[in-house]
Formats: sequence, structure tokens, C-alpha cells
Amino acid sequence: MASTDISRHTLSVLVLDTDGIISRVAGMFTRRGYSLVSLVSAKTDTDGVNRITVVVDANDLIIEQITKQLNKIVPVLKVVRLETPTTIARAIMLVKVNADNTNRPQVVDAANIFRARVVDVAQESVVIEATGTPGKLRALLEVLEPFGIRELIQSGQIALNRGPKVMAPSK
Repeated sequence: MASTDISRHTLSVLVLDTDGIISRVAGMFTRRGYSLVSLVSAKTDTDGVNRITVVVDANDLIIEQITKQLNKIVPVLKVVRLETPTTIARAIMLVKVNADNTNRPQVVDAANIFRARVVDVAQESVVIEATGTPGKLRALLEVLEPFGIRELIQSGQIALNRGPKVMAPSK
């Protein structure tokens, strides 16, 4: 029996690089009312093949349905559910923080603690780039919040399996 508990799942989807494939994948989630957390698409090392990383909040039964529906979309080559213990997943965040001559050293120190980089310095602010898990990025924001966050943007998550196993397109 499938679990009815909703949890976060990551799917890796290999697709042919065709016009409208992202719209078709996103549209499948919309039509079915699935809770899409993030969707990131990028080219792979194989010409004409893209990888879409989908993060979704769902139970096991819904994940099975999503996988079946994705496999029905013609340009989809392969769908793999990535299991948390065997997956490396990261997102990127850019955050502009209030920082003047009086507090800039503390802001830079906070960024360094999280292995983030200062990528721009202005008279009244700095822009910090951070890469990591959602928890790490959330923790960095909590540390930076007292300084004043001016702007923030965060990407969706990308993910790969650990070890030698690769997700090659089915021929």
C-alpha cells in the first residue's frame, strides 16, 4: 500500500530538446493539480537532450502517477525518482544585503561561514552568492536578516545521483 504522507520528492527527467517541452511538462502538473515546488531545465552533455529536475510535494501514489504521466509525453526519454540518501541536490541564491562601512565586515564574515561569495560591493549593500541545500540557504538568510535584505532570488533545485551510476538516455 502506498503512503498517504505528503513529502518532498525529486524527479530527474531526460527529454529531447524540442520547442515547448517545458510548457508540456509544467502543463501536466497544472492540469492534474500537483504541487510543483520547482522545475529547472538545462542542457546535458548529450546534444539534443535536456535534463529537467522537478521537485514536488506529493505522496508515493501521486509520484507514481506523475512518473507515468511524464513518460506519456513523447519527447520524454526517461524519468528517475532520486532518493534523498543517494542524491546530491543544490540550489543557488543571490541576496542583496544592506552593508555599509560599519557592518560590511560582519556581513562578509557571515557569508564566509556559509562558504558563500560576495559578488558585488556597493556603497550601501553587498550581493552574496550562495549554493547549497534549501536548509543551508534558509540558515544563511536567517543570519543575514538582521542586516536587512534588499532583494533575493533563488533558483530551483538541481540534482544528481551519487557514485558511478549515470542517467543515460534510453536508446
